[in-house]
Amino acid sequence: MAVAVIIALLVLGSIIFHLVSPWWQTPLASNWGSIDTALHVTLWICAIAFVALNLFLAWAIYRYRHRPGIVAHYEPENARLEKRLTLWTGIGIAGMLAPGLIAWHEYVTVPANASLVEATGQQWQWGFRFPGRDGVLGAANVRHITPENPFGLSPRDPHGRDDILIESADVRLPVDRPVKMLLRSKDVLHDFYVPQFRAKMDLVPGIVTYFWVTPTKRGTYEILCAELCGTGHHMMRGTVTVVSGAEFDAWLAEQPTYTELLADARDRATRLAGADISAVAPEGR
Repeated sequence: MAVAVIIALLVLGSIIFHLVSPWWQTPLASNWGSIDTALHVTLWICAIAFVALNLFLAWAIYRYRHRPGIVAHYEPENARLEKRLTLWTGIGIAGMLAPGLIAWHEYVTVPANASLVEATGQQWQWGFRFPGRDGVLGAANVRHITPENPFGLSPRDPHGRDDILIESADVRLPVDRPVKMLLRSKDVLHDFYVPQFRAKMDLVPGIVTYFWVTPTKRGTYEILCAELCGTGHHMMRGTVTVVSGAEFDAWLAEQPTYTELLADARDRATRLAGADISAVAPEGR
C-alpha cells in the first residue's frame, strides 16, 4: 500500500513541478519553430506514457497486493496483450520520430539564397570566416595553419585571398537573412550551439559539417560549445549579435581580409627584423 501511495505522489509531484518550473526553453529567435514542435511532441508523448504507466503500476500494486488465501493466476503468455502493447509502443515511437525527421530534413536542406559563414573551433576558442567579394570561401586545411595563417587557408587557392577573417569569438549576423553555417574543427570534437536559435551541430576534425538558420530577432546571444573538449571546455564561449542588414554589411566591410592580415604580418616581421639589427649594430662596429 505504501509503495502505491509513493508512486502516485511521485506522479503528482512531477506534474506540479512541470507546471511551476522556471526552467523553460529560452525564447525562440530563429526560424526553427519546427524543432520546438518536435521537442513538445516528444515531451507530451513521454509525459502521457509516464503518467499512465506509473498510475497503472500504483493501481496494480494496490489491487493485487498480497492477501491470505489468494493465489496469482499463472499466465506465461498473452498474445493479444502483446500485440496491443507492440502496436501502441510503435505508434508512440513513430509519433516522436516523425516531427524530428521532418525538422532534420529542413535543417540540412539549405535554401539557395543562404549566405555563407564558417565557424572554426579549437581548444578553447571560436573563429569565423566570411567569403569576400567573390562569394566563395577558399579551401582550408589544418596542415596550412601557421601563426600568420590561423585558419589554415590554402596558399594556392585564389578564392581565399579575399576571405574575411574574424579571429575573435564575437560575430554578427543579419536579421531575416538565411545563413549556412559551415563548421570546422582544428583539433578535437566541439559543438556549436546557440540556444535561442535552436541551432546545434558537432564540429568533427577532418570533415566540414553544416546547418542553416535564419535569425528572426535582433539581440546578442551566447555561443556555447556543447561537446566536452578538454579542461577549458567551460571557457569556450562566444557571442553572436543579430543586427539589421545595413549594420551587418557595414560591420563586415570593416573586417580584415586574409590578404590584409598577411600584409600586416609581413610588416610586423620586417619591423622586428629592423629592430633586431639596430639593437646589435653597435656591437658589430
